[in-house]
Parts: sequence; structure tokens; C-alpha cells
Amino acid sequence: MVRLRRPRSLVHLARQCLAGLLAAGALVLALRPGPAAPAAGPAPAVPVVTAAADLPAGTLLTAADLAVSRLPSAPGGTVGDPDELVGRALAGAVRAGEPVTDVRLVGSGLTSLLPPGTVAAPVRTADAAVSALPRTGDHVDVLATTDGDPRARVVAARALVLRAAPPADDPAAGLLLLAVDAATAADLAAAATTATLTLSLPPP
Repeated sequence: MVRLRRPRSLVHLARQCLAGLLAAGALVLALRPGPAAPAAGPAPAVPVVTAAADLPAGTLLTAADLAVSRLPSAPGGTVGDPDELVGRALAGAVRAGEPVTDVRLVGSGLTSLLPPGTVAAPVRTADAAVSALPRTGDHVDVLATTDGDPRARVVAARALVLRAAPPADDPAAGLLLLAVDAATAADLAAAATTATLTLSLPPP
């Protein structure tokens, strides 16, 4: 004789369904990725002194030559205050917007070689090969020739060479740093814009 199985109660069936739902919910919660870490905010900008325009080697920096840019970080050898660079001479050319680093400047140690009453004046001659002749410690005469003038005039006489010209493959090739008095330094700066400069080596 076949006996019919007694159906389970509705309460038991509901409990099983609820247990299954709870297990599925726990699995979903376990597999859900955790909350994303908050994104770090941008680093505060740092003031860095940059070139306000393209500047050639030998430029004596003024406030008008310099600007302050705000960068994510300060490159090595830079400063944040333009006043710290005013009056310094560029040993190499600098592009507009480029940070002015210490490697672009004539070293401050050279000023220890200055005789009393003199300043350091950068001079670039028309012929880099001529500038390569003198060495640090030599004395040179700086001559200026202007169009229409058959004779060259002496702008600086027996100027002490503080820094010899770099090699021809250096961006500062042809640049000399001389020790002269303040008036002669002004004459050299003026002559550099209106005349062709060259050198002669006087006897010792």
C-alpha cells in the first residue's frame, strides 16, 4: 500500500527561504569591494624664480629679468625670492619660464678674487676663439669697434680675468668674467650693445 508523505508546514518552508536569503546576502556583502580611499589632494604650489624672457649667458640679472612661478615642487638649486638673484651673472643661457638654478649662475666664490674697488663684469667677444686665449689670472684689454670708425677704442685696460671662457661646446662659450671698476663695467655693458668687442693681451 502506497503511503503519501505528509507535506511540511508552511512555517518550516518560510524559515528555509529566509535562511537562504540571509546566506546569499552575507555572501554579497563579503564579496563587495571596500570603500575607496579618499584621493589625495594636490600638493601645495611652491614659488620658484624663473626667467621672465630668454636670457643669454653673461646677463647681469635685474628684477625685470626674473619672475616667480608656482610649481608643484621646487627643483634643486632654485630660490623663491627674486631679490636673491638680482645682480648675479648668468654662466649659461636660460629660456623664458625656465627655473634659474645655481648651475646657471657664476659662482659666488669668484668674488673672493676681486681686488678692492672692483666688480665682476661678464664680457662676450665677437670671436669665441679669441676669448679662449686668456686664462684665469691673466690680464686683458677689451677693445670696441663701431661701424664707420676706423680705429678701435680701449674700453677696459689690463682687466683681471676671473673666469676663463668655457670650451666651444659649452653654451657659455666666448664668455669671460673680468674684474673692473664700476664705471668700466658700465662702459662694457654699453659697448656690448653698440660695438663689436675683441681682446688683446698686454705684456705682463
